[in-house]
Amino acid sequence: MKKILIIVLLGFVLLGGAGLLISSRKGKAAPKSSHLKEAETAFSKKDYLKARSLYEKTMEESQDIDQLKQIQKKIEESNIKIIFSPLIEECSTKYIVNPKDVLIKIAGKFNTTVGLIMRANNLTSDIIKPRQELKVNTCEFSVVVDRSQNLLFLKRAGKIIKTYIVSTGKENSTPIGNFKIANKIEHPTWFKTGAVIPPDSPENILGSRWMGFDIRGYGIHGTTKPNDLGRQVTLGCVRMRNEDVEELFDLIPKGAEVTIID
Repeated sequence: MKKILIIVLLGFVLLGGAGLLISSRKGKAAPKSSHLKEAETAFSKKDYLKARSLYEKTMEESQDIDQLKQIQKKIEESNIKIIFSPLIEECSTKYIVNPKDVLIKIAGKFNTTVGLIMRANNLTSDIIKPRQELKVNTCEFSVVVDRSQNLLFLKRAGKIIKTYIVSTGKENSTPIGNFKIANKIEHPTWFKTGAVIPPDSPENILGSRWMGFDIRGYGIHGTTKPNDLGRQVTLGCVRMRNEDVEELFDLIPKGAEVTIID
């Protein structure tokens, strides 16, 4: 687990995130710093912006591998909670609904998704009203997949905000390069050679979501075999836990960049 954490944090540095070079750090137990205590208090009070800032300060101070792992997790949790909340921050804006607006039109205008607008504004329906205020994302999301480590890094405005454990292709069959999300499907049907596997079938290996690349036959999807995550076992696609792929599905729009590295 410590090896994985070091790799992830090094990935944060290489890919433009806020991680730390900790290869020279010792795995000594560390007492809680004042920043960490304040961060935990802010997080418990749902003040996620303050919590994230304090966790990041603690990240700079800590020498303990296990503590760094927990802090990184809390920073990522804070990132997602901020994005999926009505809180306006540096990568969002307040939008006033016009009489002829619908969510899909607003999403297209800002290059975001209907799912993200609904989550960020606690909407249970896609019905909106004139003069209604909505939080809308304004920063670009992108994805980097490290196929040798079976990790997917979600980036926003060039900064890594969350890391997911994934499965990639056996025998290095996941293609390396730069791609774009060309299509997105909820509850996809799997067109297996010689058969059509419906979405609700336990044999449908695509899980609950499909995000296809602009290269035929490859994409990011869910799974019916979560125990295989972290391994190179697929036919070339990137496989995620269903709850993770559903989260990612709502965050990244069609056209989002996907970079796959070895």
